[in-house]
Amino acid sequence: MKPSLLFFLLLLALGARAQSDSFYLLKPARVFDGEAMHTDWIVLVQGDRIVEAGPMRFKLPANTRVVDLPGTTLLPGLIEGHSHLLLHPYNEVSWNDQVLRESRAERTARAVVHAAATLRAGFTTVRDLGTEGAAYDDAGLKAAIEKGVIPGPRMIIATRAIVARGAYGPSYANADIDLPQGAAEVSGVEEMQREVRTQISRGADVVKLYADYRWGRDRQAAPTLTEEEIRAAVTIARAGGRPVVVHASTKEGMLRSIHAGVSTIEHGDDGDEDLFRLMKAKGVALCPTIAAGDAVTQYAGWKKGSDPEPARLAGKRRSMAAALRAGVTICMGGDAGVFAHGDNAREMELMVEYGMKPLEVLRSATSVNADVFGYADRIGRVRKGLLADLVVVAGDPSATISDLRRVHLVMKGGRIF
Repeated sequence: MKPSLLFFLLLLALGARAQSDSFYLLKPARVFDGEAMHTDWIVLVQGDRIVEAGPMRFKLPANTRVVDLPGTTLLPGLIEGHSHLLLHPYNEVSWNDQVLRESRAERTARAVVHAAATLRAGFTTVRDLGTEGAAYDDAGLKAAIEKGVIPGPRMIIATRAIVARGAYGPSYANADIDLPQGAAEVSGVEEMQREVRTQISRGADVVKLYADYRWGRDRQAAPTLTEEEIRAAVTIARAGGRPVVVHASTKEGMLRSIHAGVSTIEHGDDGDEDLFRLMKAKGVALCPTIAAGDAVTQYAGWKKGSDPEPARLAGKRRSMAAALRAGVTICMGGDAGVFAHGDNAREMELMVEYGMKPLEVLRSATSVNADVFGYADRIGRVRKGLLADLVVVAGDPSATISDLRRVHLVMKGGRIF
């Protein structure tokens, strides 16, 4: 018996995970396994796991339901490497006003919607890098998803993130007002160590630092944390099995972070080829977040496609070219929240526009992110024994990356959402 896709969707939507004694054989036109594209593969799912993946060289169990998916590509569930589920696009409400004027109840309600939109778009895991003033609410959101209270992606969370005292925001340029801040403030090694331990105790899977920020005399980006402070965070976090990731756009901020032993650098706007070669040698990956700058520049009035490219974006294009020449590991993460959740494929489209091949981008959003984030034993590949986090799209995104937007079905842990 070969039920239609519609029957399959109805079947799993009702109860939703495949029964432990039932098997589901998915037969798309192509399978991207996280590393390469195959045209002769099938995928067999039982419960929450992939039990077979590859050419049809095994006998099907008797209780197997076969699902034909003609004209489609099956991929590992995509991994968003830089997200803020507790933010929404800045052209709707500014970052300052989201942090100061939206209640945490409202922000959490929005995050529930954002999580569902992200999952529907085929992103079954997100690395969420800071609540931006919403305390530890990402830990509660993660728990609600894991308990099945709400639909959403698997979450790798950073809780509050950490900044140098006086260097972050919100700020309304009024020295008489002490405002709530968008991250935890520290000054010195001891405060850094204390804060890292606190965030881990509250549920952080990863420690997020801001190695630089726009606190220079004329609001230009400048380093904020010393190399010693960053290294202190790395030492404590590593002892607890957590990586440290850093927001860094300046060369000095990046250098301090690299030498201190961080796992990834987010943004890296001012990086050059020598610096990216150093990152490669030290095993530090780059998450370029192209889509965030693209979105913010459009919010400021740039008309993409008709106006000349602004200097900020031209510089980003140069730094991406340098990163590609240097061969540094590149993660996929768009800084979703600056732009709409569910539009996560925007970053992948821009990665292609900025010089990467579609197949390289697909790797970045699956196996590369899983490897760099430390989750390769669970997700990121279509491989026997891994979780059945899968997405099926119409067309072939290794030829046309925007085909990722043509989502046919999304499975997380063997369950259709």
